[in-house]
Formats: sequence, C-alpha cells, structure tokens
Amino acid sequence: MIIDDPEVKAEVERVFATYEAALVGNDVATLERLFHDDPRTIRYGAAENLYGMEAIRAFRRARPAQGLARDLARTVITTFGRDHAVAMTLFRREAAPGRIGRQSQTWVRFPDGWKVVAAHVSVIDGDEEGGGA
Repeated sequence: MIIDDPEVKAEVERVFATYEAALVGNDVATLERLFHDDPRTIRYGAAENLYGMEAIRAFRRARPAQGLARDLARTVITTFGRDHAVAMTLFRREAAPGRIGRQSQTWVRFPDGWKVVAAHVSVIDGDEEGGGA
C-alpha cells in the first residue's frame, strides 16, 4: 500500500478545501453531498452524536448560519492506498477565544467521489496548538 501518493493526496486536499468552504459558507447541499449517504455514517459533534445520514442532514439543516468562520491550523491529511484517507485539523473561532477545536474525518473514495464516512469535532480549552501526549 502506498501512503501519501501525491496524486491521491492532492485529490483529498481539494475535497477537504471544498468541505471547509462549504462549512464556513453554510452550503448545506455541498456538505450533505460530501458525507456518505448511509445509516452507518457517523458524526460526533461538539454537542451531538449523529448516527446515520438522516441525523446528519437534520443537524445541518437546523444549524444557525452565523458564527461559522474559523481559522485552520496544523492540518494533516494522510492517504492510504488510492481509496482511503484521514484528515485532521485544529481550528479557532473568533467568538471562542482560548478554545481550540479539533476535527477528524475519515474519507473513502466511492464511485461518485470522495465522501466522509466518519467525523469527530470537539473543542477544548487552550491557547497552544502543540502540546504533549
């Protein structure tokens, strides 16, 4: 298996950028298109646990469109073979000083393109982007 094939990595970087633009622009149709439409798709959010695309749709359609702008940091995208990838990033929002958001996504290439099959978003206290483990 090839890890981080340049062509595949570039594809995932593009779709990740499309997702980010849709997220901060509240483009719900694009966000829905980029999640795998399946009851096994999961999104753990900062305050919700969503099981299945129907729950994810309901959340996206009800979410307020304000306050979505954010700055990303330390984004790491790793591809595994031609059809699997993970994307991890930190983010900050002006409205939440002293808080760091964390986002992880598992992407799979389907016949109709790259889709998120699992995602996790959480927010922690802190001013540092680094830290130990």
